[in-house]
Amino acid sequence: MRIRNDGTVSSLLKAVPVPKMFFAKQSFPDNYIAREDIQKAVFNTIEEKGLDKRIQKGMEIAITAGSRGIRNVDEITRSVVKYVKSKGAIPFIVPAMGSHGGATAEGQVRLLADYGITEDAMGCEIRSSMEAVLLGYSDLGKPVYMDKHAYESDGVIISCRLKPHNAFRGPYESGPCKMMTVGLGKQKGAEQVHSDGMDIIAQNIPSMTKVTLGTGKILFAIPCIENAYDQTMIIEAIAPENILVREPELLKIAFQNMPSILVGEGDVLVVEHVGKNFSGTGVDPNITGTFSTPYASGGVKVQRTCFLNLTEESHGNALGSGLASAITKRIFDNIDADAMYTNCITSTVIKSAMIPCVMSTDLEAIQFCIRTCNRIDPLKPRIILIQNSLHIGQIMLSESYYEDVLSGKYAGLTALSEPHKLEFDANGTLHVHWLT
Repeated sequence: MRIRNDGTVSSLLKAVPVPKMFFAKQSFPDNYIAREDIQKAVFNTIEEKGLDKRIQKGMEIAITAGSRGIRNVDEITRSVVKYVKSKGAIPFIVPAMGSHGGATAEGQVRLLADYGITEDAMGCEIRSSMEAVLLGYSDLGKPVYMDKHAYESDGVIISCRLKPHNAFRGPYESGPCKMMTVGLGKQKGAEQVHSDGMDIIAQNIPSMTKVTLGTGKILFAIPCIENAYDQTMIIEAIAPENILVREPELLKIAFQNMPSILVGEGDVLVVEHVGKNFSGTGVDPNITGTFSTPYASGGVKVQRTCFLNLTEESHGNALGSGLASAITKRIFDNIDADAMYTNCITSTVIKSAMIPCVMSTDLEAIQFCIRTCNRIDPLKPRIILIQNSLHIGQIMLSESYYEDVLSGKYAGLTALSEPHKLEFDANGTLHVHWLT
């Protein structure tokens, strides 16, 4: 596809004004576990729950590691490894990420390395394979799979993050149950969980989890929950017999501690960076409102959304781009269709992989979104700019919000600067110097 910066589109957008913007601080509850206290928290929760007795000397124990950019994921994983070693057992890590990493063993190891999870850093083997063992069938008739290396181990520890999902709602969303059935099920398992559609996935996950738990392979789960600032807030070990009861309780806590864009609504949302390290769909729709299915809702309400950059950690997987109104040529040129479409085939959700309008520059992407909004004041558009959907403690807002923020209309929102022009270079690339 040819994308020009000197044609009719550029001509039509040239006169569209971009409003002045100001930095704003969003304040949320900020209790968290400091990185230096992660190991202590991991050790304590395992022992407090009496789960240390499940790890016996000489056992080979598989520890899961997923494909998301979880805060402190390297330290949490390393701490679980150290605890297993302290009991005289032999730990190893298995990538538990369904079809991510291009559905290849090498690709999944590469994703883990992006998060600092390597054999040298963890002090144990990483055994990566796309081979999966059929465990049996769920009460809904679905085949249930487990990673071959995990199945052949003496026990599995499910390490993961627990949070709201980006495409469906239910008692079990992103957490231990999904990690057991989708992540640890590799491509085959992930495909089966998703095969009936996102409206049924909330039923498939617990139904299939019962089969996995029935093998006796799961020693315990140790999910973490993050606060609104993407900081580790809770680490809790859960015995396998308690997972189906405790996970829904923890999900409610995760919902209560989710961040949000406090102004609630606007005309245009600009996301500086998107990527798989932030969310399965590049951004978390629970923040941005860009849902790929009708089975979940929430987030900020805007008419248009544009994405400017794809992270290196995504390795060309631009899943989620189809949920934007516009993306830049920079993102379009970096798309690895093989990596992106593998996810679609597995999840059966294709909307997030569609190509939206592609603009030649950051400036034109923003102007395009402003120009195509309906029933707004074109001289005073309400623009919201975020770095990414994980880090929204600091955002930028257009000057149309300024007086309301100063007057205290939005609880928890404070202006950090006066409105000023956004900085674009000669190539139309946006440069934001976020405040520290």
